[in-house]
Amino acid sequence: MSRTWLLIAAVSVISFALKAAAPMISRGRELSGRTLAVVALMPAALLTALVLTETVTTGQHIVVDARLGGLAAAAVALRLRAPMIVVVVVAAAASAAIHAIAGQLG
Repeated sequence: MSRTWLLIAAVSVISFALKAAAPMISRGRELSGRTLAVVALMPAALLTALVLTETVTTGQHIVVDARLGGLAAAAVALRLRAPMIVVVVVAAAASAAIHAIAGQLG
């Protein structure tokens, strides 16, 4: 397991532990709006870190390849509010098309 995956796993466990411990720590007090906003955004931040790490890195190097094109296509499909299965198919098709074109050029 790479260091990146270990870090992501550790942050995920810490995030889960904080969410689980919040009722005990707060002792019935309401959390502030800012704290609730941060806690609500933690899963999205972790998922973003995972997606970007897997998309633009290979080992210890930053790589721009077909995966980035697929991610861009997925972002456009999400922006257009496409169903998730369509987003996945669009991303896969874009990545495959870019990979095929790059293979023919190289």
